[in-house]
Amino acid sequence: MNHRIVFMGTPDFAVTILEALVRSPYEVVGVVTQPDKPKGRKKVLTPPPVKEAAQRFGIPVLQPEKIRRPEAVEAVLAWRPDLIVTAAYGQLVPPALLQAPRFGCVNVHASLLPKYRGGAPIHWAIIRGEKETGITLMYMTEELDAGDIIAQRAVPIAWEDTVGTLHDRLKDVGAQLLVETLPALFAGTVRARPQDERLATYAPNIRRDDERIDWSRSAVDVYNQVRGLNPWPVAYTVYQDDIWKVWWVKPVAKDHDQPPGTVLEVSSESVVVACGQDAVELLEIQPAGKKRMAMADYLRGRAIHPGERFASGGTDG
Repeated sequence: MNHRIVFMGTPDFAVTILEALVRSPYEVVGVVTQPDKPKGRKKVLTPPPVKEAAQRFGIPVLQPEKIRRPEAVEAVLAWRPDLIVTAAYGQLVPPALLQAPRFGCVNVHASLLPKYRGGAPIHWAIIRGEKETGITLMYMTEELDAGDIIAQRAVPIAWEDTVGTLHDRLKDVGAQLLVETLPALFAGTVRARPQDERLATYAPNIRRDDERIDWSRSAVDVYNQVRGLNPWPVAYTVYQDDIWKVWWVKPVAKDHDQPPGTVLEVSSESVVVACGQDAVELLEIQPAGKKRMAMADYLRGRAIHPGERFASGGTDG
């Protein structure tokens, strides 16, 4: 039987899942994604990656402002889905859609639930220093990321992983796990298990405050924050009232008695900054209005002196 699937997703992570479904024996009859949004300085209206992928495959696309609206629900149901699959869609799916497909609604989530429910699980797994994360397939419920677990696969987090490198591994694992699991799901042999609510943790969307480096944290914490925000949205600090994006640092063991954020050492290659415990070398930065650059390149044209301070806050600029 040719089961009919409706896919709901928005960013690059979801594109890989959609591509795997298109290559599978099942029929993707429609795609739901977020509306086009203005991007860049010229505010050019840009379609989400999933829309572009769906159009390449000739799949019909819906882009409702709010999926809960009756006309949006009716449009999805008109595709007569046997299964709805979501991956990083960005809106809560209403009960009318959760209950309609014969085989339910399945979400591909980038964490080992019940840990890291929410919109930024990859970021927070790295920021909080986890050694492992993974992919969870779950049945969707009205509560965020709280449905019964269908399947999981763990993925190790390497010391030098960024949110970008981990994201790329997880989206491939997610696509593979979904396609491997669909035959059992359609055959009715899946044995889903409830999540343990006592173990639930949350990974809310990254806010501007989450991007600001708090130098009073340990060097390892600062390192985890920087790599957990690289390449998007990128950590930042303030130097002489200018916002600096911080793309890469290296933690170094260093006893000191200086306030956090103080420049301890300057070489031709890097700047060593005091943390609450130990210190970090600034290796790659992006001063306000300039391109991303190695710290060494910045130091060729500008001097930074021991004793100067990087602030933990400042205006958003």
